[in-house]
Amino acid sequence: MFATILNSMAEHWSIWFVTVLLIVAAVIDGIQLKVPNWLTFPFIISGWIYSFVAFGFSDGLLYSLAGTAVGLALLLPLWAIGGMGGGDVKLLAGIGAWVHMTHTLWAFVFTAIVGAAMAVCMVLYKKSWGKHYSQFWGILQEIATIKDPAKLSEIAANRKPTMFLLPYGIPMAIGTIAYFAWGGLLM
Repeated sequence: MFATILNSMAEHWSIWFVTVLLIVAAVIDGIQLKVPNWLTFPFIISGWIYSFVAFGFSDGLLYSLAGTAVGLALLLPLWAIGGMGGGDVKLLAGIGAWVHMTHTLWAFVFTAIVGAAMAVCMVLYKKSWGKHYSQFWGILQEIATIKDPAKLSEIAANRKPTMFLLPYGIPMAIGTIAYFAWGGLLM
């Protein structure tokens, strides 16, 4: 049994590498409320290198670059309006660099579900449903009416001290690893 697990881990080492890196990122984000550049930039670049070496230019590097672009595109709008940190955006881009587009999209879906569930649990734990419910609708109204990302980011920065923040590296790790398990990518 143990030998089977080790063989499977060796066969799927790149997925296990991403899994371990996500756990490290989640721990750091949980402690510091930040995913540092020294973790995200090498994560992205090593994904490009791995993809090129393992699969070549067109089936490797181009897919890796496309996965990186998808990861950035999914979270960059939230970063632009102050809804999340840049480290979280780069972390999803790193996932894209390693596992390419389709897996990145699914990791994002699982992450969004886990993040929403965690946010609801945090609000219920703090017993501040009314405050956060009205804040949520106020933010949506700001996005719909203001349209200027710089102004939205400024408003978000002013509001940040009054909010209960969710270090998004945690749901990203849980959601992505859950997707890997669900998709049979770990074994």
